Amino acid sequence: MPRKPHSHHSPEFKEQALLKARHRGARSLLSLASELNMSPGTLKRWVLDSGKAARQARGEPSLALDGPAMAWSPLQRLTALQESYGLSDAALGAWCRERGVFEHQLRQWRENFCTPITPASREAGGAFRELQRQHDQLQRELRRKEKALAEVAALLVLQKNFQALLEGADK
Repeated sequence: MPRKPHSHHSPEFKEQALLKARHRGARSLLSLASELNMSPGTLKRWVLDSGKAARQARGEPSLALDGPAMAWSPLQRLTALQESYGLSDAALGAWCRERGVFEHQLRQWRENFCTPITPASREAGGAFRELQRQHDQLQRELRRKEKALAEVAALLVLQKNFQALLEGADK
């Protein structure tokens, strides 16, 4: 039988705790939870749930905050980069804490989005060169066959013209 969660915090207390958490500046959730004499996990869950509910109410794409940030899709990562772009250090730290993301993850994602895709290894470069060689060989063979076909067509035209001349001379 599933346990029914009982809350010993009133809705008013929860509202006040969320308000303090949203406007905590550079303070951590751990220090705020200690000040409020409550579990840091509970406070973090409240913050995440309220952020998710607010984004859904506004119809914004949801960043899956219930999973680890490294499991986010490329679209979610791009959205996170757009939201966090241009924030000051303190604001960026608060933004990251609210969404459960580390600043080094944002830097890595930005680098991944901005780095051009290139062959990852010598094998990939070697495979590309082999495909290029096969392509060139097929192009040469195609040109050779086109020339042979043009010669055969010219010979057929000459043969037809010659037969037409012979038929004309017989009359």
